[in-house]
Amino acid sequence: MEKFKELGISDLTIRALSDMGFEEPTPIQEQAIPILLAGKDLVGQAQTGTGKTAAFGIPLLENIGKSVGAIFGIVLTPTRELCIQVAEELNKLGQFSNVRTLPIYGGQDIQRQIKSLQRKPQIIVATPGRLMDHMDRRTIKLNDIKMVVMDEGDEMLNMGFIEDIEKILSATPDSRQTLLFSATMPRQIQNLAQRFLKDPALISIKSKEVTVPLIEQYYMEVLDRQKFDVFCRLLDIQSPELSIVFGRTKRRVDELAEGLKKRGYSAEGIHGDLTQSKRDSVLRQFREGTTDILVATDVAARGLDVSGVTHVYNFDIPQDPESYVHRVGRTGRAGQTGIAMTFVIPRELDHLRSIERLTKRKIVRMPVPTVTEAIEGQQRLAVEKLLNQIEDGGLEQYRGRAEELLTETDSVSLLSAALKLLTKEPDGTPIKITEEAPLRSRSYGGGKRRPQENRKPASAGGKPRYKSNGFRK
Repeated sequence: MEKFKELGISDLTIRALSDMGFEEPTPIQEQAIPILLAGKDLVGQAQTGTGKTAAFGIPLLENIGKSVGAIFGIVLTPTRELCIQVAEELNKLGQFSNVRTLPIYGGQDIQRQIKSLQRKPQIIVATPGRLMDHMDRRTIKLNDIKMVVMDEGDEMLNMGFIEDIEKILSATPDSRQTLLFSATMPRQIQNLAQRFLKDPALISIKSKEVTVPLIEQYYMEVLDRQKFDVFCRLLDIQSPELSIVFGRTKRRVDELAEGLKKRGYSAEGIHGDLTQSKRDSVLRQFREGTTDILVATDVAARGLDVSGVTHVYNFDIPQDPESYVHRVGRTGRAGQTGIAMTFVIPRELDHLRSIERLTKRKIVRMPVPTVTEAIEGQQRLAVEKLLNQIEDGGLEQYRGRAEELLTETDSVSLLSAALKLLTKEPDGTPIKITEEAPLRSRSYGGGKRRPQENRKPASAGGKPRYKSNGFRK
């Protein structure tokens, strides 16, 4: 934690960082925190996974000081999911300094939000539309705001929030400190910065700094009709603690989630057709570990940041290299290791090479696992469970019965029976997964991609297009 201390952060925040498992600042935190503590405006070009929430969150908390009463800072986010995640992280960062952060987003009962606002939170994290609802009702006043953060500016532009943001910023004092973070810097975002930021410092975290070296990346070449059975074998071998599986379409996600549940896995699906309450419920179960496997489309996983994800599986190879980077970046976060596996049908191998060229990272081929290997993997897991139980203790009440059994049966037979009971045998339940057409490789070298707003929107059965963020190296 020495490097954090060198940045001039208070002991209470250092204590929170330690409690959250932080060890040293990421490049954007190292560059941004001193600038923001000095009160300067900032434009940061950074992608998901770089640690930008703490980069603006720490100075936000530090600058509050003894400020009470009025709202001190506002953080604007493009989606409900990101709004909730940012608020959670800020609450963790402020847990010892008694700074309260409140998420405000559409889809939640506005009366409940008004009640929460009466408890006088110092920081509001909000989606633009719902914040403007509160401004119209005068339940949130921005007269005394000292700090405004715009997170994922290019996503807010793509979602049509720029006019709302301009109205929100115009309602805040000119003396405020303003921060803008965006993965890309299109012309409208540059214009927004020029209009509302005062002589801002500029920080750019390049792609080589946002590629996570701790992620082991593999691919497996299989026919589409073999994918599901091979995937289940892989789950039995790897036994991931928490994993995300990406499917290309909503139909694919529904079929995968249902198929996994029929095979006995703890899985739930998430995509754009779900109601907000259902999405919130699925994500809450996943964060709490009630559900082990989250099956998602690219769009549904936008802004998703869940700690502890050990494995990412690309059941379908993503549409473009940027989406691959976004997906894989869901694991290996906060200094933890992670594993990413992509299933590729033979005609998609050229597409995989395109991804390797863009990410400048070799994706290692892994052989297709056999049923025997899946059984062995489950047996290893059963042995671990037994050994962990011995380590945990509390076996006294079982010793009498164990000794009695040993007088009647040999120890090897008893242990074999215990392992058989604990081993999850591969399930052969027939599962129908609709086959999808393979992707064709396209050239990504040097050519410009069509602007986001000119692309065709995803349809229910179509291929969602989503320019997504990268991950940290």
